[in-house]
Amino acid sequence: MTVSVLLADDQTLVRAGFRSLLGRAKGLEVVGEAASGEEAVRQAALLRPDVVLMDIRMPGMDGIEATRRVLAEQPATRVIVLTTFDTDDHVFEALRAGASGFLTKEVEPAELRRAVQVVAAGDSLLSPGVTRRVIERFAHRPRPSATLHALTARENEVVRLVAEGLSNDEVAAALVISPLTAKTHVSRAITKLGLRDRVHLVITAYEHGLVRPAHADGRPGRTP
Repeated sequence: MTVSVLLADDQTLVRAGFRSLLGRAKGLEVVGEAASGEEAVRQAALLRPDVVLMDIRMPGMDGIEATRRVLAEQPATRVIVLTTFDTDDHVFEALRAGASGFLTKEVEPAELRRAVQVVAAGDSLLSPGVTRRVIERFAHRPRPSATLHALTARENEVVRLVAEGLSNDEVAAALVISPLTAKTHVSRAITKLGLRDRVHLVITAYEHGLVRPAHADGRPGRTP
């Protein structure tokens, strides 16, 4: 199955570079380009791409608002936001808007192609090395009124391990359950909490104190 991709960036050379990189990958097809947030929204409605590579900083409607509108109209579409710096504060707002992850524009070709495929498959991602910092920034923001009480004790346990960075296989090993059971618990937690994907599950776990920001040695803390 071919994954369709829409490129949204106000720089022609950036779009051309991404088109060239993605065009060499089997199973990926760039179906359109947009030079502004407004155009990205229009193109997404017309083309219904599987994935949008969305620049955050564009004149007029920025990538954050464009992400919000695209996903409101095309909930099945996945958005990866692009930024020049991995410390860009706008990344946090883009994730709030529903993006499934972000990449810096210096991303390696293989990582870019893998990211599109991962997100199209319904997973989520953040650039390597910045996941913890992103989540910690969310953890210090006001927590919404919703809680994790809808989850069972086992689902809470699974979510906490996912928030600590464990894969489904690692969660399964830690809890002595099958990988399929671990995946089922993750999927049910996402559904019960009305979240888009795994990255938003992790964010929610930090926001509600299920996991605390990392210690100085990089290990995530646990709520007593």
